[in-house]
Amino acid sequence: MPGERKILLADDVSFFLALEKNFLQREGFEIIVAHNGREALDLINAHRPDLVLLDLYMPEMNGDECCRQVKNTPDLSGIPVIMVTTAGKDDEQVLCRDAGCDEILLKPIHRRTFVETVQKFLNVAARAEVRSPVRMQVIYGNAELFKGYSVNLSSGGLFLETDNPLPPEESLTLKFHAPNQSQPVCCRGSVAWVNHPDSLCCPSLPPGMGIKFVNLDLEDLHRIRTLLKDSPQG
Repeated sequence: MPGERKILLADDVSFFLALEKNFLQREGFEIIVAHNGREALDLINAHRPDLVLLDLYMPEMNGDECCRQVKNTPDLSGIPVIMVTTAGKDDEQVLCRDAGCDEILLKPIHRRTFVETVQKFLNVAARAEVRSPVRMQVIYGNAELFKGYSVNLSSGGLFLETDNPLPPEESLTLKFHAPNQSQPVCCRGSVAWVNHPDSLCCPSLPPGMGIKFVNLDLEDLHRIRTLLKDSPQG
């Protein structure tokens, strides 16, 4: 039920906070409010919300830095983060993308777009805990492409086995072909955490890296959900 879903809103401008809060209260969500980036990060750690919306520029800590810290923390990295910034400022959108956010909303905020975006990510988050053992070849990289094998898969990302992981926050392309599906999944990703071969932080997994999907389109999301549904533990 929507009323059970928890959303954190962070903005230092009271008008925008009130506007966003009004949009979401009509939908029955539980709302947590922060007035700066530092407070937002503390509340994210304390409450583990289902979704976070961050204004880009705030006192004490900007939204992009708050987002970066969330995405670099394994226990938090699966929380979807939507950055809110001003329309027409491409440099600000670059800052948001580089921080690893899942989506960008532009001011002025329109209620329908705002609510539809929130609902889309809450639907993804509801399935984020579904993690199934899936062994398939993954082509990944940027200028240079590599091949590796996944260990597990969820609707939010995958763990890739490799002795040469990329550094955290590294952006990369991903391509993998789900069994029994005619079209491959092709998307962007970001390294959320690394299980380094010299110092395994998660001994139950082999050396490799946890990769979070970035801007996954609905067709690819459907392919992944179908694969998870058909997997032994899906």
